[in-house]
Amino acid sequence: MFQFISKFKREANRSKLKDKNFEFLFDEDRSGEYVVFDTETTGLNPNKDEILSIGAVKIKDNRILTSQTFEVFVKNSKSINSKSIEIHGIRPCDVENSLSAEQGIIEFLSFIGSRPLIGYYLEFDVKMVNRYIKPMLGITLPNKIIEVSEIYFDKKIAFIPQGNIDLRFDTILKNCAIPDMGAHNAVNDAIMTAMIFLKLTMEKVDVRNT
Repeated sequence: MFQFISKFKREANRSKLKDKNFEFLFDEDRSGEYVVFDTETTGLNPNKDEILSIGAVKIKDNRILTSQTFEVFVKNSKSINSKSIEIHGIRPCDVENSLSAEQGIIEFLSFIGSRPLIGYYLEFDVKMVNRYIKPMLGITLPNKIIEVSEIYFDKKIAFIPQGNIDLRFDTILKNCAIPDMGAHNAVNDAIMTAMIFLKLTMEKVDVRNT
């Protein structure tokens, strides 16, 4: 029943596609790859805030393909407040000569294709991307979504069935023995999230410049 509903929703989404050049988003993925991605934004409200940058990296055969990272900075209409600059370090001058939001999103869609998407609190990032592609293409992202905090929670709750699970990113990094790469920009966060995913789903984390 669930699969039927999921397929129905997917086809309903597909029927709203305005530009047939993006039919590839609905293709069956045969690459065997995942895309881990993260966004940096002007704030935390997907209904009114805007994307400043998108970072992503591919995983294949339990390896992080660091040579195939994706990063794009996009222009925005909102001012960047000082609090968000403290978090992601993106200043107004950093996005002054960047791509338009539409072009940046198009490049991102070309990078991900129909691959499954992985992230940390990915629901927010997906909502941010959907805010752009809904008016552009009439659809929302059809890709399969994999949330690392859910995987982490499921593993932890087996040992602490009545405890509170700390799902903060830094805590998950520490408990998974993943090195903090320092600057929390979109690409670094995507790579660290990829390492968390592999740590949670296999015994050894293999990061190669492949």
